[in-house]
Amino acid sequence: MNYFNYKRRQSSETRIGNTPLGGNNPVRVQSMTNTNTNDTEASAEQVIRIVEAGADYVRLTAQGVREAENLRNIKDVVRGRGYDTPLIADIHFNPRAAEAAAKIVEKVRVNPGNFVDRVKTFETFEYTDEEYAQEIGKIRAKLIPLLDICKEHKTAIRIGVNHGSLSDRIMSRYGDTPEGMVESCMEFLHICIEEGFRDIVISMKTSNTVVMSKAVRLLIARMEQEGLSFPLHLGVTEAGDGEDGRIKSAVGIGSLLADGIGDTIRVSLSEDPEYEIPVARKLVAYIKERENHPEIVAEASDRFSPFSTDRRETYVVGNIGGDNVPVVISDRSQGNFELNSHFLPDYIYVGKELPVAAPRAIPSIIDIDGWKGEKNTYPLFDRSNRNKIKETDAVVKFLRLSYPDLNKDVIALLKNDKSIVLIIDTQHVNGIGEHRAFVHTLMNNDCDTPVIFGRRYAENEAEDIQIKGGADFGTLYLDGFGNGIMLQNDGEIPLKNIDAYMFGILQASRVRTSKTEYISCPSCGRTLFDLQTTVALVKGATSHLTHLKIGVMGCIVNGPGEMADADYGYVGAEKGKISLYKKKHLIEKNISSEEAVERLVQLIKDNGDWVEPED
Repeated sequence: MNYFNYKRRQSSETRIGNTPLGGNNPVRVQSMTNTNTNDTEASAEQVIRIVEAGADYVRLTAQGVREAENLRNIKDVVRGRGYDTPLIADIHFNPRAAEAAAKIVEKVRVNPGNFVDRVKTFETFEYTDEEYAQEIGKIRAKLIPLLDICKEHKTAIRIGVNHGSLSDRIMSRYGDTPEGMVESCMEFLHICIEEGFRDIVISMKTSNTVVMSKAVRLLIARMEQEGLSFPLHLGVTEAGDGEDGRIKSAVGIGSLLADGIGDTIRVSLSEDPEYEIPVARKLVAYIKERENHPEIVAEASDRFSPFSTDRRETYVVGNIGGDNVPVVISDRSQGNFELNSHFLPDYIYVGKELPVAAPRAIPSIIDIDGWKGEKNTYPLFDRSNRNKIKETDAVVKFLRLSYPDLNKDVIALLKNDKSIVLIIDTQHVNGIGEHRAFVHTLMNNDCDTPVIFGRRYAENEAEDIQIKGGADFGTLYLDGFGNGIMLQNDGEIPLKNIDAYMFGILQASRVRTSKTEYISCPSCGRTLFDLQTTVALVKGATSHLTHLKIGVMGCIVNGPGEMADADYGYVGAEKGKISLYKKKHLIEKNISSEEAVERLVQLIKDNGDWVEPED
């Protein structure tokens, strides 16, 4: 992989109806219905809405054989209305349902964590090599009949690994790790290859963007070792809704698309599924803009690994660098100082001089020619005046450069002056590549200066800046780079909202927490309550608990597993009934949905994690 120059990963091609995937085909976009699959008319209507929104594929859940067989009726209605978009069946726990669906739809998704294995128990089991081999034998016995049906009907398969539903067998040997996700996939993939079946798509999905990125990269490396190049489906599970869902999806999916990885994507939002498609289309189109860009010349550092979660080590300047969380710098150089009290920036850039209206409680960054050494202010230098740094007495000095400015003299300056913090700008169409090139060059020269990443956009729609900023900055933070963020926008979006998006990007990249994190699924036909309404109710009661992660899950398929990363969980147990979790442990079962939010609040209080909201 070239870290600096964009190029699509060359995958093999998989047949999926009339819309092949991988190879030289464009990145495909898809979504999933949230209707009852036994409701033919409602499901068909939603499929059509998703297709008309621009989807290349549409997925439907099939909990059992009855639902799987009704896919034929749904398909007949959709085809009768003139739509030939491939349909996909989503299967969990039920090989018989998969076999029934494979005779009808163009692709079947199976989850290695529960296709054969029971519902997760989170118990620790010890498997001897013989017992482990026996478990693989059980997989073969269930998977091969499905493969035979798929061969006969020209049906593709997605091996869809979910971090939240790894089998107890995988957990016993590999733990809750990206390596475990890869092994879970390879068990199924090897059987497919042995049986001569290659119409395969693979996904490695989780709500944790760091785990997702590392798992996909490890899988690609493993496949390359074995001479395999199957196409990849990308998605962040349980991303949530609104701003958070869009930013988190852009961080996780965009970080991989930026490296040319991914053949189809789904942006999973806790909203009506047709709203996912425009978001996914924008993300794919934004990454595609960098095709055939001017070459970025740089040398990759041998101190960097795409599989590592380690962060680049830097020295500390004030509250920047070292083990400090990345800082947020807000551009207020136009004189607007309206702030959001929940997302106060760490620094404000005020431009040429310190305005009277600038808040004195927040440190200000001022261009060196207008800096007078006022209390709580710091000078900003650029390429034209960097020589003045040696003459300036300030405990923190900001130096703004882009990659073409980086030379031996600059590196010498950085290594000799430990009061400097870099703000790295880029105007390159592949700005991620230039930002990476700058940091890799620093690493190659043993230069441990803290780095703030800067980007300037010109967007008027909030969704556009969320997608672009999430993809651009998130990629770098998932690399383990960055000690701060400075997102500037020349459009009409309020600056206090831009501040909130910067904090959101850092949180989605898992480098700084500033608000309650909600791990909520996008809803599907398995969902046992009105997800959008419920998410709103849970947020309304708990959004001030910025130290917590709360899961809101429609059913048990991924619920307890994905919520192992959450502090508390709200999971559909049966129609109108909710179960509450503390971490991955079931605390209360089958609570009426009418009182479940109140009981969730009480559970948080009982465990000492509640704080009263401020007036």
